[in-house]
Amino acid sequence: MKRILILLSAVLLFAGCGTGTHTVVSGKADEAAVVFFAESSQSIDVTIDGKAYQVKTVKDTEYKAKRDIKRTAENSIVVSPGQHDVKVTRRGETVLTQKIFVSAGEIKVIKL
Repeated sequence: MKRILILLSAVLLFAGCGTGTHTVVSGKADEAAVVFFAESSQSIDVTIDGKAYQVKTVKDTEYKAKRDIKRTAENSIVVSPGQHDVKVTRRGETVLTQKIFVSAGEIKVIKL
């Protein structure tokens, strides 16, 4: 009887030592970004889908294809994935009007 009681206690003790449930989430964030680069760093006014932003361009020498741009609040605009109407003005002059499409997690780099 004592053995059965010890065995039953051991089973109950080890039954409570489960590993639990783990969830792993992967994939790209449901947002994208737009970054502009030009010959020099300069302030520009950007309108995306009617919403106005003021950002700075990334200097051309700091951007090379296949190299990540350091995204900051000063040089990037976070947008939702999909199609957007973009208008860029510099010192009151329109320098770019374009429709763009961005995918989730993408950083769209536009040369001015």
